[in-house]
Amino acid sequence: MENKISVVINTYNAERHLEKVLTAAKEFDEIVVCDMESTDNTVKIAEHFGCKIVTFPKKDYVSAEPARNFAIQSASNPWILVVDADEIITKELRDYLYKQIEANDCPAGLFIPRKNYVMNKFIKQTYPDPQLRFFKKEGSDWPPYVHTFPKVDGRVDKIPPERMELALIHISDTVYEQLHKMNQYTENEVVKRGTQKVNLFRLFTKCYFRFFKSYILKGGFRYGIRGLVYAVNAANYKFYTMIKIWEKQHEV
Repeated sequence: MENKISVVINTYNAERHLEKVLTAAKEFDEIVVCDMESTDNTVKIAEHFGCKIVTFPKKDYVSAEPARNFAIQSASNPWILVVDADEIITKELRDYLYKQIEANDCPAGLFIPRKNYVMNKFIKQTYPDPQLRFFKKEGSDWPPYVHTFPKVDGRVDKIPPERMELALIHISDTVYEQLHKMNQYTENEVVKRGTQKVNLFRLFTKCYFRFFKSYILKGGFRYGIRGLVYAVNAANYKFYTMIKIWEKQHEV
């Protein structure tokens, strides 16, 4: 039991990529799919792969984070690998994680690099995008806010970014999906950052710097339209988060 890993995946209408995601995860000891009342074929696909399926009420949640702890505690094994329903685990990463938990000096948590794809092409400017996704179940706690990492009881290390073969592969969204997620996730950011000070100067400078950092400093201009799309989306995410916070603060 000590050297067993459960893959935990939160889903809501995730049929588009789920079969590829589950195929990549099938060699692990357990796959837990925590579904938030999907209305598509998500649950049927998970059943076909023999996953352990648990349900978390969606209510008005706009991200998976409120269901993370429930999903993690539903797993049977002491080690947890959390992946999203649009992320692929490589064979090299799977083998690496099992070697880690067999070692005497294994950390309690590991940041895993992630390769992000934009319009079906890997955009190196986004790498390594480290994600704390592998950890001991005991003592872990995942905050209920979007784009957060779990609190882990013990030492946390990082997989070196030069080990690109160990990175999670983040499948690209369509433009429609990007915009849909942006609207959802920025709603959750308001809850997380609702006391943030917003004025015209901060709104302009922070959004401009987010674009400048993505497009110039990180070399997004080298990727043509894809790099521009990524940089604009990064700036827009910041803009809509801040303007929604301002709107909330100025409600009559």
